[in-house]
Amino acid sequence: MTDTTTDARALEVLAFCRHGGSLQGRWPLAAMTRLSDSLVGSDADAAVDWQLAGSLLPVTGGEAEVWLHLQAQATVSLQCQRCLQAMADDIPVDRRFRFVRTEAEALKLDEVSEDDVLVLEPRLDVATLLEDELILGLPIVPMHAVCPEPLRPLHDDSALEDEVPHPFAALAALRGKPPRDGDA
Repeated sequence: MTDTTTDARALEVLAFCRHGGSLQGRWPLAAMTRLSDSLVGSDADAAVDWQLAGSLLPVTGGEAEVWLHLQAQATVSLQCQRCLQAMADDIPVDRRFRFVRTEAEALKLDEVSEDDVLVLEPRLDVATLLEDELILGLPIVPMHAVCPEPLRPLHDDSALEDEVPHPFAALAALRGKPPRDGDA
């Protein structure tokens, strides 16, 4: 079931999952202010395409499990930490979230589950959840595989070596011995 009337900014998770709901959309990256702080440049057309599906998984002798599956794809502009030029990077999101009633239950299940376990709130802002997942998907140190321009040193270190005397040259002069090769 694709629901076009559900508000993704105030999603009633339990009802959405109970009906096997699905949503999809496209949101501008510029509207995600926390993510925008990590990006360079401002591409007004940059957006994230996303899909969300909800389901209840029956449990024998217990309450059905509440699950959301979030998928998204965004291309973001980051600064390469090697050449300091802008670079495009694809950030895919493919996450499953299980919702439980209490924080204690979430903590207990989070230790043994590979999926994220969240406390079921009356309303969920899917945009905030998506922005969180995109931020977590950013590379720690963004770098081109091969930088587009060769790196140039900021200054020539060999010229500095000729000008700076060896630190022990003054001691050799005090002892009255001629400095050895490499001392000055």
